[in-house]
Amino acid sequence: MNEIFSRNEMYWGKDFQDFLKSLNIAVFGLGGVGGYALETLCRVGIGNFYIVDFDTVSKTNINRQIIALNSTVGQKKTSVFEKRLRDINPAVNFKIFDDFYDGTQNEEIFSQNFDFVVDAIDTIRAKITLLKYCCDRKIKLITSFGAGNRLDASRLKVSDISQINSKCPFMRNVILRLKKEGIEANLPVVWSDEKPKILKKVKNIEKIIKNDGVEIELTKFTPASTPVVPAVSGLLCANFIINYFYNNFKN
Repeated sequence: MNEIFSRNEMYWGKDFQDFLKSLNIAVFGLGGVGGYALETLCRVGIGNFYIVDFDTVSKTNINRQIIALNSTVGQKKTSVFEKRLRDINPAVNFKIFDDFYDGTQNEEIFSQNFDFVVDAIDTIRAKITLLKYCCDRKIKLITSFGAGNRLDASRLKVSDISQINSKCPFMRNVILRLKKEGIEANLPVVWSDEKPKILKKVKNIEKIIKNDGVEIELTKFTPASTPVVPAVSGLLCANFIINYFYNNFKN
C-alpha cells in the first residue's frame, strides 16, 4: 500500500487507487475554484494533469486561492502549482500550458486525450469556447458558474445545466450563450442559488499578450469573492469527478 494514499485505499481498495494513477485530467483556470479542484484531485491520486492558466499570483488572491501567499505573489500560478503538487505526490506527471486560453490553441491542447476536463475559467467568451469544444466532441467535463459575489457555501449544488433556474445575470448570460450553441443539457454545473451581492462595481480593462504575440483586451467587472464559496465550488468539481470514476469502476 502506498503510504501517501493509504487512507484512500482503506475506502476503495488498491485496484481503484491504481486506476486513478492512469487518469489524465485537464484543469482550465487556477484561481479559487480551479486551484482547490486541482489540489484535491492530486491528493486523491490522479496521476496526470494538464493545467492551463496565464496569470500570476497577486495579493488580491490571498483571501481565497490555495497557492496565494505573500511568498508566492508575482509568481506564475502554473509554476507554483507544479512545485506544490510534486511536493504532495512526487510521482505526479504534469504538462503546463502557460497562456491565455481563447480556443485558438485547441488543436495543441487537445492533441492528447483527457479523461475529464475541469472548467474554472472566469471570462465568459473563453468559457463558452471551451464548453462548446468539449461538448461537441463529447469530452467529459464539469464547469463552475459564478462563485463570486456570494457568502453561503451551503447554497452550492451540482446539477445538469437543464435544471438550473437562476436570476443571476452571469449565469443567465452563460446559459443563454450556450443555448445558442445548442448546449442545453448533459453538462454538469456547480452553481449557487444564492442571490449575488456586491457593494461596489469595479471595472477593469486588462491587456494580455498571448504567447503568439497577439494582444487581447479584456473588460471585466471584478467580483466580490469570499474565502469559502470558491473553495467549496472547487471541491464539488473534484468530488463529482471522483464519484464518477468510482461509480463506473465498481460497475
